[in-house]
Amino acid sequence: MDMREGTELRTASKETNSIDEIKYELALAYRIMANEGVVDTFGHVSARHPERPDRYFMSRSRAPELVEPNDLVEYDLDSVPVSPSNLAPYSERVIHGEIYKARPDVMAVCHHHAEAFMPLIVTKRDYVPVVHLGSVGGQDLPWWDQRAKFGDTNYLVVNPEEGASLAEALGDKMMVLMNRHGVTVAGTSLIDLTFRCVYSCRNAEFQRLAELSGEIDPLSQGDVDAGSSDGGMTTGHMRAWEHWTVRLQKDNWLPPRP
Repeated sequence: MDMREGTELRTASKETNSIDEIKYELALAYRIMANEGVVDTFGHVSARHPERPDRYFMSRSRAPELVEPNDLVEYDLDSVPVSPSNLAPYSERVIHGEIYKARPDVMAVCHHHAEAFMPLIVTKRDYVPVVHLGSVGGQDLPWWDQRAKFGDTNYLVVNPEEGASLAEALGDKMMVLMNRHGVTVAGTSLIDLTFRCVYSCRNAEFQRLAELSGEIDPLSQGDVDAGSSDGGMTTGHMRAWEHWTVRLQKDNWLPPRP
């Protein structure tokens, strides 16, 4: 993909939202998230259907860095495939379906266990925005404890009741922290979601390192409100998406066009 093609992709993302472009962007988001250290083998990403808000796209169960548009399955909001498919699904797809049910404003969802966040998760330490780009994570984030609500668990969110409970905990925020498990993130678009995931992970790293050095001086609520936490698209979002795409291109790891 040359830079001209990259510009065409970003324009389609922002304006046309065609199904083919959304599906390609979703495959690209999987690979970007893997390359930037957000998702590992077990993370997953989805995008709401641009023409049918009662449906969403998600990859079959596959390593994120290998996802292609042809791997994507279309689901209804009960997380049932719209058409019969022999592709093995992610077991935690109800996370995505239940959030789309509860939040009409959400157009993309990611569930991850990023290394940057896990020390916070296992100590139940709140996420604190400490740098300006950390504002995308928000402040005073909710926590969800699967074991407290449903008893001893393997921490896979596989039942609709569990997914609905997680969506309720998310409320009107864009991120929810999951005790002993990971993080679930919402976005107003795939680019917004990816930006939010990458820079909240960077902030979590900075927060942990800063706490080792001394007392942190965090952003105020006003700082966070003035940042990008509302999901508004900026030239910074587009520049970051271009940067991450070129990083994949240099390694010859862009997803194939269908």
